[in-house]
Amino acid sequence: MELIQATARETDELLAFYQHVADNMEEKGLQQWHWGRYPSEEMIREDIEKGDLYYLREGELLAAAVVLMVGQEPAYDSLTWTWGVRPGIFHRLAVHPSLQGAGIGGIVLDDVMQYLRRAGCDCVRCDTSEKNHHAIHLYEKMGFRPCGLMRWPDSIGNNITFDKPLKRETPMWPIRMTPAFRGGDKTPWGGSRLREVYGKDTREDITGESLEVSCLPGLESRDDMGRTLPELLKEFGEKMVGSYADRQFPLLLKLIDARERLSVQVHPGDNYAAARENGDSGKSEAWLILDTPKEGGELIYGLKPGTTLQHLKEACEAGEGVEKLLNRVKAFPGDVLFIPAGCIHAVGEGVMLYEIQQPSDLTYRFYDWNRTDANGNRRELHLDKALDVADLKCTAVPVRVEKAYGVKRVLSEDCFTLDVIRTDTMVTLPEIRDFAILTVTEGALNIRFSGASMKLKAGESAILPKNAAQMAVEGIGAAAMATPG
Repeated sequence: MELIQATARETDELLAFYQHVADNMEEKGLQQWHWGRYPSEEMIREDIEKGDLYYLREGELLAAAVVLMVGQEPAYDSLTWTWGVRPGIFHRLAVHPSLQGAGIGGIVLDDVMQYLRRAGCDCVRCDTSEKNHHAIHLYEKMGFRPCGLMRWPDSIGNNITFDKPLKRETPMWPIRMTPAFRGGDKTPWGGSRLREVYGKDTREDITGESLEVSCLPGLESRDDMGRTLPELLKEFGEKMVGSYADRQFPLLLKLIDARERLSVQVHPGDNYAAARENGDSGKSEAWLILDTPKEGGELIYGLKPGTTLQHLKEACEAGEGVEKLLNRVKAFPGDVLFIPAGCIHAVGEGVMLYEIQQPSDLTYRFYDWNRTDANGNRRELHLDKALDVADLKCTAVPVRVEKAYGVKRVLSEDCFTLDVIRTDTMVTLPEIRDFAILTVTEGALNIRFSGASMKLKAGESAILPKNAAQMAVEGIGAAAMATPG
């Protein structure tokens, strides 16, 4: 059996076939098709006239029919997909009720993919009612991936969209990430600006951290369909993250809202963490300042020159004595600070920032400003470990980044690089080696690639995969792009 292009001779037979299939669906309680509304005689005649309708016979019986198109429906243009820049689609896939469950649908889809591949398409796309469990099972069995939800005019309920690559070299789309949040008593210093400024669904009134791209257990970020980042890494592997497919995901990206100042803290390096923290990675990080009070935000960035370990130890034991040893700096929106492992630091009151870091949650607190919770309890400190890893000579100043259009590399460290991007038209992004994380920090930008695009508003992030097409950002705004070092 193979698909045959329909001609005018088969019109009456195909009309009767589609009416029978639609009536059968309604009899079974599936309200996806209603003959005369969708599909209709006018649609089927037009499909035949255009040469888009194909059918399959088993003996004398018309077993199945499907509409094939190179390119896609205009309604698909604004949707988010996983694969490809030269799509083909199929619609109105129908199997005779007496043959459903006999594998006919799989045979049709095999022929569909061969046809579209020969026509030069690099991916195939389709959609079906979210209540059509037989179709959903068939598509997933054939290797199609659910991408999102859509709704056709006058339809009942939502449809699930699916796609599948047709070639080994088919490029992946950027993957928009939905964050996890840390708030409440985990971030007593947090505020409400992640919700108020960026529209984040923070749930808790006090939320300090939006984990935009995270593999932390219990705090995993997700794609538009709810799949966690670890699940995506397992599914896509090298095509998504290149040489990191078989290694720990190397980055963690957060947006931080500090209504109050954070604790004075320090993070261990790789060697210390491996030896003392069950093989965990160390934590170096960098900040891109997003917002501060008008007069600037105060940050703790290292210790005052001349501070010795004994001075620090005695001050820690005295509690408030630590404050006089801290190196305070002023920062303003656009400033960049690199915080290597061992650097004592804290975020000041009223500061919002973008933080890119190694994928570790290890934090050793020196001092928490004598802050107490509702029960009068103070947060746990980790003085012994903090003193072990503190680099007393780590004192620096923020890097002031000029607001120039284009792509500017502001950090290039062993653990990550950071570019800042500003445009009022369009800027081509650098070539991606393994993967990148793009976060819009001002305005709204479209990620453009080979005739397709994905829109990100301020505060949204997307992973740019290893085998993505060449990309550019278009619009009026700014972004940050991080890559592994």
